[in-house]
Formats: sequence, structure tokens, C-alpha cells
Amino acid sequence: MTRFLLGVLVVCALVLFVGQRLARAEDKYITLASTTSVDNSGLLTHILPLFKKASGIDVRVVALGTGQALDVARRGDADLVLVHDPDAEKKFIDEGHGVNRREIAWNDFIIVGPGADPGKLKGGRDVVASFKAIWNAQAPFVSRGDKSGTDALEKRLWKAADLDITKAGAWYKDIGGGMGAALNAAAGMDAYTLSDRGTWLSFNNRRDLAIVLEGDARLLNRYDVIELNPKLHAQAKLALAKQFADWLVSPAGQQAIGEYEMAGQKLFHPEADKKP
Repeated sequence: MTRFLLGVLVVCALVLFVGQRLARAEDKYITLASTTSVDNSGLLTHILPLFKKASGIDVRVVALGTGQALDVARRGDADLVLVHDPDAEKKFIDEGHGVNRREIAWNDFIIVGPGADPGKLKGGRDVVASFKAIWNAQAPFVSRGDKSGTDALEKRLWKAADLDITKAGAWYKDIGGGMGAALNAAAGMDAYTLSDRGTWLSFNNRRDLAIVLEGDARLLNRYDVIELNPKLHAQAKLALAKQFADWLVSPAGQQAIGEYEMAGQKLFHPEADKKP
């Protein structure tokens, strides 16, 4: 074998080795279908670099309403889901798509509204009574209308108030958008809206908006990570996804979640924190 041929073989072997290493590095990522609130609030921006530093795994986020996020996973376009709608999550699992649901954090929902408070909600703690007051006053209300966990809770609350929202008047604005868009719309229209506390605390365009109702136990907001069932989603990067799910519930992940604050306020409580 000539020196030239030997050199060519060595170069080819090095190129193949480097190519394989690069391919493996590029493959070390997962796609997370996530609710918008953990993205809009900045939580994922805070915790994902910490996970990558610990594991070398990159997490690419598709942030949608919970219903849409679960649909992305159903289609096989995600490796893991992080959502906050217990009813939709149960359906996803019952259909065979999800396994090993674990709570990773919680906060609560609030009603925010204009300073004038036309529905006279301030001072109350009964969310169903507040929804009835908004209806009776025909006060402007912004609905996300995006099949998110927040949207699902809102619809349940109208139902609990024995009100058919399909018969609401022009005061009810369905925007079909995320939490940030709903808050922007409410600020611009002097309207009420239902928000998760994390996104509210990170929201800067409040104008005349303020919290008008909080503290009802029915407003507890639980965030769950759900792994995909290998029987239906063998193509998913299940081992890498499990590493992230395990990290979220680990002491390191829970500490990272609990340490995230804005303006001195904790946006999300680790699962172990005592609920109100």
C-alpha cells in the first residue's frame, strides 16, 4: 500500500469519525410541546440552560395552548409534553399517548381587570360569583379561545356559573391567542381576563389592569410533565425525554424552578411546596 493511499484512508477515517461525532451531537436534543405560560413567563429560559449544562441535552420548545401542545405530541411531532389541564391530560393518557404523568410545579390563576372594576369584583374570593357579576354587568372580557389549560378552566367556570358563553354578547371577546396576547388585549380594551399568575407577574404592558380576584381554591394551577407511550410513539426520543422529565422532579430541577423570581416574587412553586 502506497503512502498516498494510506494517507487517503486515514483522512477518510477521520472525516467519518468526526461526522459521526457531529451527528450524535446534533441528535442530542428533544422537542418539548409546552404550554405558553411556562414559556411566556420566562421559566423555561431560566431552567433549560441549567439542564443542558448538567446533561448536554438541548430542549427545543414548541409553546402552544395545552390542547394544541397535546395534539402536537399525538401527531408524533414532540418527545415530551409540559402542560396544565388535568382533564385534557387524562384524555391524552387514556387514549394511550402518555405515561408517567408527574407534577413539577404549581401556581394559581387570577382574574385581572380595569381599575374602574365595572363588575365590582374587588374584595371577593368566589370566582364563580365573579363570573356571574361580569356577565350581569356585560363588562368586557377577553377569552384566549385557544384550547389552552387557561381557556379550558375559563369555560368550566362559566359552566359552573350556569351560564352559556355561546350566548354572550359583544362584550365577550374570543381572540384565539396566547396568554400574553390576551393580557395585551385586556389592557387595551379595559377588559377582564383570566390569567395564570406567572405570566401576569412577567407581563409589563399592564396599563390600568390590576388583580381583582385571587385566592379561590378552584384557581389552583398545576403543571405536569408527561412522557410519551413507546407503544404509540416509538419514534420519539424517549430516553432523552425521560432524562429531562426526571431532572424536572429531581432536587436540582425543583430548586431551579423555585429559585425563579421576578421583582422579588416567585412565579412557580416546586411541587413539594405546600399548596394553599
